[in-house]
Amino acid sequence: MQPTLRAAIWMIGAILAFTSMAIAGRAAALDLDTFEIMFYRSCVGFVLVLVVGKTVGTLGQIRLAHVGLHSIRNLAHFSGQNLWFYAITVIPLAQVFALEFTTPIWVIMLSPLILREKITPIGAISACIGFVGILIVARPGSATISPGLIAAALCAVAFGFTAIFTRKLTRTETITCILFFLTGMQALFGLVAAGYDGHIALPSLTTLPWVIGIGFAGLIAHFCLTTALSIAPATIVMPMDFVRLPIIAVVGIMLYNEPIDSLVILGGALIFAANYVNIRFGQSKPAK
Repeated sequence: MQPTLRAAIWMIGAILAFTSMAIAGRAAALDLDTFEIMFYRSCVGFVLVLVVGKTVGTLGQIRLAHVGLHSIRNLAHFSGQNLWFYAITVIPLAQVFALEFTTPIWVIMLSPLILREKITPIGAISACIGFVGILIVARPGSATISPGLIAAALCAVAFGFTAIFTRKLTRTETITCILFFLTGMQALFGLVAAGYDGHIALPSLTTLPWVIGIGFAGLIAHFCLTTALSIAPATIVMPMDFVRLPIIAVVGIMLYNEPIDSLVILGGALIFAANYVNIRFGQSKPAK
């Protein structure tokens, strides 16, 4: 089987998993707040990491050498994921996904500050194109800037920080080690945030399958995406991820009666174009 076709099959899995997580997140939000969802999701993920790590013999790779960097990375991801879960419950799913696609743009802008990587001319152009896409999706001045819209925009910034700190960790840490601290720390963050008022709601029998589904979908999505990137170049794989936007738009129409917003699709297309141009032409040499 050709590498491109194999990568495409893995990306289908990632797209289905990301879409499933959005659907499950909306269903779980009927009974649980975002902190509770993150707590239960991380607990499910933590158990999965331990089981898989034990099965394949990689638990010995877990170490405390960079626990501080793990903490910063996971705090950023916890913040972004909570904002994402909130946003998908209050604004159209296509709008959330379009703004989420700006994460690589924020990586371009933030990398010089954290990784000391220079912004290439192509990277700067891509960032400008992506910013225009953001303006089209958000439409400041012509549409109400709701808390959900702000949350969706900020979650992309948080995911940008997450990607940068993940890049730093992958220079020295294994996937098992990263996932162990990801799920374990975020379960702790979720426990503190959800229990600050002295009450943590338990998922009902109706909600429990959705919560478990969120935990499985999150890990499956990232595993499929990582596997696809190991098979084919990012220039081939990442454009496939953009298929999530029209798919989630259709899901929004069929399940939630959300209208098609042509400007969201147009803005999302510009954001995709910005990402593709940077991946295809603007990759700078990694910092030493």
